[in-house]
Amino acid sequence: MRARMVSGQLYDAGDPELTAERRRCRALLRRFNDSDDEDARDVLLRELLAEVGEGAFVQPPLYCDYGWNLRIGERTFVNFGLVALDVAAITIGDHCQVGPGVQLLAATHPVDAELRRSGAENAAPISVGSNVWLGGAAIVCPGVTIGEDSVIGAGSVVTRDIPAGVVAAGNPCRVIRTL
Repeated sequence: MRARMVSGQLYDAGDPELTAERRRCRALLRRFNDSDDEDARDVLLRELLAEVGEGAFVQPPLYCDYGWNLRIGERTFVNFGLVALDVAAITIGDHCQVGPGVQLLAATHPVDAELRRSGAENAAPISVGSNVWLGGAAIVCPGVTIGEDSVIGAGSVVTRDIPAGVVAAGNPCRVIRTL
């Protein structure tokens, strides 16, 4: 099921291997989120995530499903309360600013009611380019790519790709101007 999940195919989240991986992630997150020691948190973050760039800083609390599908670039700052549903790869580039309460939601569910009722899930990767600022409480939907040097306004719901070098905001998020 893990291979199906990371490739974007329908999968069963109740699979025992995936369940064990989520439990491992929650245990590490509890330790990370409860620690006041920045050095200890950095060690835990590097154990939990696929990649943590030099000088990256994540303010607790952090919430994710697996950890091993989340990458954070160099000198990126993640403020309080990031939710990263990393059932597909989520990549945050170098020198990014991630506001409080941001949600990166790679997980999705079938639109077909019968298939959804079966418990099947799937996902699509999210990519945030380098030097992007995601304003507080922005939501990035499955399969979205945000180009480098862009700014996403606070509270925006990003449902489709955003090009590089723009300010975009709203629900749905749209380009407001070029930088």
